[in-house]
Amino acid sequence: MPRRSQPTILYVLTLALFHYICVLGQSPPPKFLTTDVNTIRSPVDRDIVLHYKAPPVGTCTTFSSSQKQYTGYVVLPPRKLAPIQQNYYVNTFFWFIEARTNATTAPLTIYINGGPGSSSMVGLFQEVGPCEVVEIAQGKFGTQLRDWGWDRSSNIIFVDQPNQVGFSFDKLTNGSLNLLDSTVVTPSSDLPAGQPDYTYLDGTFSSNNGNASANTTEIAAHTMWHMLQGFLAAFPQYNPGATLNDTISDPVGINLFTESYGGKYGPLFAAHFESQNALRRSGKLPKNKTLEIHLASLGIIQGCLDDTVQGRFYPIFANNNTYGIKALSLTDQQYAASNYLGASGCQQQIQSCRSVVTSMDSNNEGDVASVNQICKNAQDTCSKTLIRPYLASGRSMYDITQMMPSPFPPSTYLEYLNTPELQSAIGVAINYTESNSAVGNAFLQTGDYERGDQITQLGYLLSLGVRVALIYGDRDYICNWQGGEAISFAVAAQSPAYSPFYSAGYAAIVVNSTYVGGMVRQYGNLSFSRIFGAGHLVPAYQPETAFTVFTRVIMGTDLSFGQPADLGTYKTNGTANATQTGKAPDSAKPTCWIRNINNTCTSEQKNKILKGEGTVVNGVLYDKASDWQPPASSVSVEAGYPGSMPPAMTATSLQSAGPDDAATIVDDVPTGVYVATATPSMSQKGSSSRELRIKKKLLLWSFAVVMSVIYMS
Repeated sequence: MPRRSQPTILYVLTLALFHYICVLGQSPPPKFLTTDVNTIRSPVDRDIVLHYKAPPVGTCTTFSSSQKQYTGYVVLPPRKLAPIQQNYYVNTFFWFIEARTNATTAPLTIYINGGPGSSSMVGLFQEVGPCEVVEIAQGKFGTQLRDWGWDRSSNIIFVDQPNQVGFSFDKLTNGSLNLLDSTVVTPSSDLPAGQPDYTYLDGTFSSNNGNASANTTEIAAHTMWHMLQGFLAAFPQYNPGATLNDTISDPVGINLFTESYGGKYGPLFAAHFESQNALRRSGKLPKNKTLEIHLASLGIIQGCLDDTVQGRFYPIFANNNTYGIKALSLTDQQYAASNYLGASGCQQQIQSCRSVVTSMDSNNEGDVASVNQICKNAQDTCSKTLIRPYLASGRSMYDITQMMPSPFPPSTYLEYLNTPELQSAIGVAINYTESNSAVGNAFLQTGDYERGDQITQLGYLLSLGVRVALIYGDRDYICNWQGGEAISFAVAAQSPAYSPFYSAGYAAIVVNSTYVGGMVRQYGNLSFSRIFGAGHLVPAYQPETAFTVFTRVIMGTDLSFGQPADLGTYKTNGTANATQTGKAPDSAKPTCWIRNINNTCTSEQKNKILKGEGTVVNGVLYDKASDWQPPASSVSVEAGYPGSMPPAMTATSLQSAGPDDAATIVDDVPTGVYVATATPSMSQKGSSSRELRIKKKLLLWSFAVVMSVIYMS
């Protein structure tokens, strides 16, 4: 049978040699894969190897070409996680970007997406990274500056984890990606009969063996700690714990922000980092071979943390939300609530799961079959009770105002990350997939979702002085804000010191001089924010509001105005409840992305694909080629691509890259965060990201207000 077209990068002939080199000691990738990859061993742990490079300018367009970026892998050999069973290599992909200004003194933020099994390139390219992917011409993609990228106020590293997620891998494996169901078949196989060749692509992937990755959040936390040990040791200039500001006597902390399943990851990862710090202080971990990872703040965006708290709010939100949408009838809501609370229901099964975890698998290693089954049963029951009734409405789980399939945010970046030019630019030899089903299934089989004790862990972090920010958009169903609010009260209940949180009122989140982006309840280091008009990927919907909240969190100011505050006593004032209502936007017309068929294509569009009808341009299915419209001419001015700086980019000299180089300092760039002095009318709420795109960048950057220049050396 003729082989199908292969738009993806494929290293079939080099696979055996590359894997041989990896196994024999993680030497540099062969030069014919990429010519400028550096390889070093961690200065503090010689077991850990880093392969990294500086992507050429334009790969991810930043405000200034002198903002350094590094992409690469932190490699852990087999058995590094002992006593956890790990007989495979862990090659964890990272993408680091300097802050737009004062990178030597800017904080460091670690950003991870959820899933489990979802790549953090989602966060980079669809949410908070410095750039977003755009079409430049037919068959050509590039990146343009994102106005409210979080590099405005922080150095930031995006990490694909657990192993095998995104660009991360255990071993390189030839396979075929079936875009109709997003499965990877290994080894490569022939095109299924009757299937269009563009939907079945040969490529290079991870093994997709669920046993070669974490299967619980606990194991993922151990892996992440080792990964950060490797990165921070190799790039000490970006480790706030290793450099002191002139005005600060204690080490500046690192910030961990995560999303969705990050409600599981974040608390446990952070608690594990702090427990490792305690072992260092006690001498049980050698200080000369480890680094302190001190957290200043933990941000959880649209987090699913604990179904024993959040579960009952699923049917409530489906029937009674601030957009007046009745995705469930009152009868169906009450039926779902009864099933949740009833004998052998979701809540009771979660309690059974946690009881056997405590007695039989207290380290949460997911290696006790009977425990796994009880916890998986709990997860299955909760999904059947809380999720399936809502799906019958046809509405998006990630935005209750939209019918499925929803086209937002666009999936343009999936095409870009699978171009040979991009993959060469960042030094990878593997095709990109947004989610890894093998990893997701590994977590499913241990019932990880229902095991956790995240609320207790958040209480522990508060006791250590870590700022904990819970951030929720008010249009998401799957981790809805009503359940998130309940989580905030449960966390406050962990310590009598946080009892004033209950009496704190909701204050406006003043984003700029013209609108309010949401409401926040804050006492001390604990905050809960409801973001107006945002679905599951909050920063994609409300970029300016998300950036403002993020920066105020890491600066340690009040989240309402951004004013300096004594967080030992600070408490918001306002109404007891965030009752503001909103008008649901019209449901958007679907856009069928070939690399995201299940989530973006209608049944009619899927049938067209199977029949070979329509035409695909830049990864999107159209009825006919003439339906594709070329981008505006201004895009070519604002967008770069690997090796080409966009004409609109600030042209500063590109400095050499290396882990020993000093971080760049760039002055006079769009940075800082709005500091409010008054509250605008509540009728002015945050604009959507689609509305923000039509505003001029100059207007976005030029506030007629007081700007705060942060982290100056």
